[in-house]
Amino acid sequence: MWQPQLTFSLQGEATDCCQTAGMADKYTHGHHDSVLRSHRRRTAENSAAYLLDRLEKGMSLLDVGCGPGTLTADLARKVTPGRVVGLDRSQSVLEEAVVATSDIGNVEIVAGNVYHLDFPNDGFDVVHAHQVLQHLTDPVAALREMARVCKPSGVVAVRDADYRAMAWWPPEPGLDQWRAVYQAVARANGAEPNAGRRLLSWALEAGLSEVTPSASVWFYATPEDRGWWGSLWAGRIVESDIAHQAVERGFAQAKELAEIAEGWRRWADAEDGWFVILHGEVLGRPG
Repeated sequence: MWQPQLTFSLQGEATDCCQTAGMADKYTHGHHDSVLRSHRRRTAENSAAYLLDRLEKGMSLLDVGCGPGTLTADLARKVTPGRVVGLDRSQSVLEEAVVATSDIGNVEIVAGNVYHLDFPNDGFDVVHAHQVLQHLTDPVAALREMARVCKPSGVVAVRDADYRAMAWWPPEPGLDQWRAVYQAVARANGAEPNAGRRLLSWALEAGLSEVTPSASVWFYATPEDRGWWGSLWAGRIVESDIAHQAVERGFAQAKELAEIAEGWRRWADAEDGWFVILHGEVLGRPG
């Protein structure tokens, strides 16, 4: 019988890239603090509400792309004492995930590759990925691998944002330019920044059955939320991997990125500032 434990193990080398079909997958955002500040705010309620009524005490759960582990920890509390594994590929962020889950006895944190999960067939009741497929060159292959390690009676759960569907007020040229730069960087990485609208199609192509699509939003309009979201992106667009890639690949100059950051600050300061992020969601069973 499996005993709840907390360990930090490596399933192969944790690197910034993994290989599939001859291409290197790159995490567009990187792990700058301006990125992780957003990830740390994620909870089961604000990021996986579509999954919660499927969770039961004692279930086993694999959280693919666990990042700093706050969402993993929250999901683990929902299924305790069931086995929970948080998996990511960056050693630095995994070390943070170990800390975030250190008070929960049923969590194991490992490094691994979504295309080659080092788990047996039918190993988990739930296989979950939040904001992962949008960064992959082959999301369908990833879904098939997630389904492989999911029990036939279990559920594969994925949620991803859709950058093209994001909307805001008041009009802000800096945010228009921000989205154009982000789309260019993500597509140069072979990724799909508008993944939310494609999850259902990918799930069907991957052979999932009993597929249930849904959608939900993150919404920022209070002064506190605008300040948090605006400052986060004002920092991310000049300091994170997105900024470095945009400049290196000629999509923007550093001066232009600084102007985009000012656009984010203007939006955050606007009394009528409003921003919504649409997410696509899918629940499905292995085919």
